Amino acid sequence: MDKLVIEGGSPLRGAVRISGAKNAALPILFASLLHSGKSTIRNLPRLADIRTTTMLLIELGAGVSTAEDRSVLIDGSTVHSVEASYDLVRRMRASVLVLGPLLARFGRARVSLPGGCAIGTRPVDQHLRVMEAMGATVEIKSGYIEASAPKGGLVGGRFVFDVVTVGGTENALMAAALARGTTHLENCAREPEICDLATALRSMGAQITGDGTSVIVIEGQEALGPMNHTVIADRIEAGTFMAAAALTHGDVLLTGARMEHLDAVVSKMARAGVEVRREGEGLRVRHHGELHAVDIDTQPYPGFPTDLQAQFMALMTRASGGSTISETVFENRFMHVPELSRMGADIRTRGNTAFVRGVPELHGASVMATDLRASATLVIAGLAAKGTTEVRRIYHLDRGYEAIEEKLAGLGAKVERRAQDD
Repeated sequence: MDKLVIEGGSPLRGAVRISGAKNAALPILFASLLHSGKSTIRNLPRLADIRTTTMLLIELGAGVSTAEDRSVLIDGSTVHSVEASYDLVRRMRASVLVLGPLLARFGRARVSLPGGCAIGTRPVDQHLRVMEAMGATVEIKSGYIEASAPKGGLVGGRFVFDVVTVGGTENALMAAALARGTTHLENCAREPEICDLATALRSMGAQITGDGTSVIVIEGQEALGPMNHTVIADRIEAGTFMAAAALTHGDVLLTGARMEHLDAVVSKMARAGVEVRREGEGLRVRHHGELHAVDIDTQPYPGFPTDLQAQFMALMTRASGGSTISETVFENRFMHVPELSRMGADIRTRGNTAFVRGVPELHGASVMATDLRASATLVIAGLAAKGTTEVRRIYHLDRGYEAIEEKLAGLGAKVERRAQDD
């Protein structure tokens, strides 16, 4: 097990390439199963979750060939299994996204109930209900989802999600692409990753309209062709580097980052006194002087993303005045608060709300990562802290950030990966 050792106090300066979006890449990789031939997907981040997904595809029988240019060729003609085993699915919650493609193409699927970060209850009931709405029979047996389509395949229909769910919307999109007739999905998630999946499916011949809105319509096709798609840049990685640049009084160009995917974040950054502007093929982030306290409430897209709540909290630990941060998406996403407090942050929590008062400085400490985004938050705090910070259990970090210590070092940070000694 590794840890990151950070010597704080160096402003981040320079340019960093934002990797492909993990949360877009995962469903797109699974969507390749909808075709019996070869699909090409480019701009994949080199992450643990991507490796887990390709391992799952291989376990199902797909041919997977990766290249140095971050592209992958997936051959769906050799798929021979419809079972996603516990051993792989337990590592990553997004593995449940294999359900829709398997059920749509093969008429049946057996998928282990998923794992992932321990950030609260994230049920898959909406995934299962939308499959039932398309005619599938779904049961939970011995920790597995066992689903079968009716004779002739899934059937399109109308379905209203009880809650906005990104994964549920993605699973439904993939299943409906091969369903008979038209599927109307309402109260859909609107994230850019949903739109990227729809774009990838359209490259296969799927007929989809309305992605990016709350109502998506899919005209089911008898068959789909090969996929040829380039994954969008990761807006969460971009937002994380925004916070790091701002907290260290830096000046960083985020190559590939897209302003239109980060409107809510950029708005809050501006109110905090951070400059974010378009420059070339990316975004320039600058901050000098005093940070201003800003309140945030996490919301489904296009609101402020829950995946950047912890990073923004790190920024607010050095802001003048007090800020209120309300987490409305996940009920257990303040696990980074005690670790930030170990570094001198002044944070109180009450239920799903954190009250942050800015402090003159943070101090290096040994801290422990509890989930993916909390890991990034502790790294950000360590970059700005006085002294040395050790961030332990960074296997969480490796699930969502590609070579983060190398990227930060390229911006002037004093950070290195070492073997953890316990």
